[in-house]
Amino acid sequence: MTGRSAGRPRLEPALLAAASAPYRPAGRFAYHFARGKLNGDPAFGAIMASDWIASGDRIIDLGCGQGLLAALLWAAERDCRVDGIELMAADVDRAQVALAVAIAQRRASFVCDDIRHAAFGHADVAVVLDVLHYIDYDDQRRVLERLRDALSPRGLLLLRVGDASAGLPFRISNWVDRTVTFVRGHRLGRLYCRPLIEWRAALAALGFAVRAIPLSQGTPFANVLLEARAR
Repeated sequence: MTGRSAGRPRLEPALLAAASAPYRPAGRFAYHFARGKLNGDPAFGAIMASDWIASGDRIIDLGCGQGLLAALLWAAERDCRVDGIELMAADVDRAQVALAVAIAQRRASFVCDDIRHAAFGHADVAVVLDVLHYIDYDDQRRVLERLRDALSPRGLLLLRVGDASAGLPFRISNWVDRTVTFVRGHRLGRLYCRPLIEWRAALAALGFAVRAIPLSQGTPFANVLLEARAR
């Protein structure tokens, strides 16, 4: 099954359980958040149903949270190197506890840093889910430029964004974003969102070949996954 499927790929129960299990030592919140997010977020099912990420790939995950993508890939026996960058220190702490074995084996790193300034290194695939709208437009461009330069030839950027031209579903997305951020104890300032056509144009201007994949199946949101291939 590929990422081109029109339906909503879901994780198999055994895979969901295996990917969530490492979070038990990190506490009840970490474990239950992992299960809920992995099961409810269409991005994870889409990635696992695709051939975007294969064993041996080097992954950079911007806004990695508590490292769920890494845990999922390893549970599915995709032997990748994953380097995660996350601004929230508590999330990084949970990732480091849950995935300590992989870190010790040098299969992963999770650092607390700002993606506007952090070093990206080199990667075959860059994953950026619901992150860029938190930084201003100039910083968005600079981050995307640095990701392009970090990717190997024909490397892949998976970028999930909200389509600001989508009306009510987009407004619902923003409301949920703000609510979740507040509940987790953070203040959320201005969001720097764009219509889908502008996201595509920005990536094309940087030399990416872009394909847009709707990623709101089963949700009230206006999310789109941009499959951007370096040329």
